[in-house]
Amino acid sequence: MPDMQLRTRRPERVVVLALDGVYPFELGIPSRIFGAADGHYEVLTCSVDGGPVRTNADFTVGVAHGPEILDTADTVIVPSLLPAHIPAELPAEVAAALARVRPDARIVSICTAAFVLAAAGLLDGRRATTHWQVAEAFRRRYPQVDLDPDVLFVADGRILTSAGAASGVDICLHIVRTDHGSELANAVARRCVVPPFRDGGQAQYIEQPVPVSGAASTAATRAWALERLDEPLTLADLAGHARMSLRTFARRFNDEVGLSPGRWLIQQRVARARHLLEASDLPVDRIAAQVGFATGASLRQHLHAAIGVSPQAYRRTFQQAR
Repeated sequence: MPDMQLRTRRPERVVVLALDGVYPFELGIPSRIFGAADGHYEVLTCSVDGGPVRTNADFTVGVAHGPEILDTADTVIVPSLLPAHIPAELPAEVAAALARVRPDARIVSICTAAFVLAAAGLLDGRRATTHWQVAEAFRRRYPQVDLDPDVLFVADGRILTSAGAASGVDICLHIVRTDHGSELANAVARRCVVPPFRDGGQAQYIEQPVPVSGAASTAATRAWALERLDEPLTLADLAGHARMSLRTFARRFNDEVGLSPGRWLIQQRVARARHLLEASDLPVDRIAAQVGFATGASLRQHLHAAIGVSPQAYRRTFQQAR
């Protein structure tokens, strides 16, 4: 009885490490998202000494645990903190706390907490991201890290990093989706009234040198395209629906989404294919047709480029949970 086994399995322990200067919003994200995941996770919060933690707001928060709880964590999350509280060298008590994390535990940073992971040497040689406003400072301080400031989050093995504030929601939903499939992640998103998956990357939020207010949006065309992923949509089709020239549409689309229309379509088709692989027993060729890839081979190529596995291997990952 797989469902009974899933219910009786020990919940994954998520430990949130709150550091001085933490942003209260990001501090609460793990508890809110994982707490809505039907008991699959247990969320605990600690500080480096078990004492209260000053936030970047006008209040201090008390936590129930000291750093010893990190010894038991399956996943450790470090929420973002005020940039002024991020020293060039990791304070001894923070380094000691992170040293308690098991080698096989998953470690996650939200926004500026990527500086903490980098200072601890956890991001050396890895791909990572952080808030676009501090990307240049991050690059100067940690040139050994492969920083990608255009994405909402990066999963590089057991180390995950995310961009600004709400990207903490994105990365926690990604963890739920990876651990237990799209259906649970979508249910969690509905309960928290947040999008289960956001399009594009940080580029859509970066301040533009020329205001785009008043310009027509491509949002309606994106919604239209999502209902027709099985069709061979072209840039001309999309621009025609938006009633724009090809050049104007492509530029405006990239400004809003942070991706070209072609890359965005592939991303959406891969996401739809992943859901069908998780939630159905349809053959790979049939799934490819339903999401707009010409052949099963094309789906295999794009899925492998996106997540590094074949459709069959991806499906096997979720069969037990289903």
